[in-house]
Order: sequence, then structure tokens, then C-alpha cells
Amino acid sequence: MDRTVAIIGAVVLAAVVAGGAVWVYQNGRNNQFAQCSSSTVASGAAAIGGPFELVREDGETVTDQDVFTKPTLLYFGYTFCPDVCPLDNTRNAEALDMIQSDGYDAQMAFITIDPERDTVEQVADFTSYIHDDMIGLTGSPEQVKAASQAYKTYYKKEENGDPEYYLVDHSTFTYLVLPEVGFVEFFKRDDSPQSIRETVECYADAAGYGSS
Repeated sequence: MDRTVAIIGAVVLAAVVAGGAVWVYQNGRNNQFAQCSSSTVASGAAAIGGPFELVREDGETVTDQDVFTKPTLLYFGYTFCPDVCPLDNTRNAEALDMIQSDGYDAQMAFITIDPERDTVEQVADFTSYIHDDMIGLTGSPEQVKAASQAYKTYYKKEENGDPEYYLVDHSTFTYLVLPEVGFVEFFKRDDSPQSIRETVECYADAAGYGSS
């Protein structure tokens, strides 16, 4: 991934997150999750997240409400990604195993930013390899773009690349989304499975999705 683009993307997202956090604090909604925040976001920042319509790995067209039925670790990437996507999602899967072992009902979701190659079959193969409780989502270029814009993610197809084996530069944040609440937190690449576990469980407890 181009480091300059990645840094710029991180700065842009940080600015958006900061703006959203200000809105949250002014609106007084931070109290519920204040003790859980590991970033500048205290609660569902209005600037990040929103409705989308995509195609699930089983071929069914679904909305965000169909997907986020439990605390969800959401990642935007692509199945042909040679390194970052498998590593990040394997890390998230390790965190999810810990969370589920602690009795929490949680899941992962993967939205491709490469709908040209990522068919429902391709996405299903990828998610089944990563984790049993991982939902794969694809769609038309327009549907994918709308979902990406809702979560303020960045992606760009490699110019003049091989038409079959091209790369896609993209942001690498993992988002925590709660049912009926929306986006509440994001995780960076250097966050450990243990820190993700602790943060997700804190938010789940605060939102009333405690362990069984």
C-alpha cells in the first residue's frame, strides 16, 4: 500500500472522527460509552456509518439492519489482497474467538471494495476461511461505493495494472458497529486482539449486549 496515501487517509478519517466526537459530546450521548472509548470517539459519531444495500455471500440482497444484528467487527477490503486484508481479518477473528469464549454474541462482517472480481462465491470462500461467524458482502460498484462513503473509507484501483491481478489501495480500519446504535469505535492495524476484545466487551456491556 502506498504509505503516503495511507497517511493522508488516516489524517482525513481522524479529522472526520474528531468532528463527529465533538457532535457526540455536545449532544450528551457520550455518557453511555465514555468508559469504553480507546480513540477520540466516545459514541456513534453521526459523521460515520449509515444505511447501505449490498449482496450477502448467499446471494441475498440485504441492508445494514439485516447485517448488524449483534456487535460486529466490520472491515472493508478485498479477497485478492496479498497481505493486509488476511492479516487484519485473522487478527479480528482471533479477537472474536476471545469475545465469544467470554460468552458474548458477536460477529465479523467484510465488505469488498473490489466488486469487479469479488463475486458472492469469492467472498464466501474468503469469509469461510477466516471465521465461521463472518458475513461477506459485495454488490454493484455503486452499492459498494455508497457503503464505503458512509463509513468514510478510502480505496483506489491500481492504475495501468494487470486487468486480472491488479491491486487496490485502501484504508485499513476495523469498525465496531452495534445494533440500533451504529458505529461506535474503530481499531487500527497495531491494535492487538486482546485490546479489541476488551473494548468490544466494554461497549457490548454498556449497550446491554452482555455475556450470556
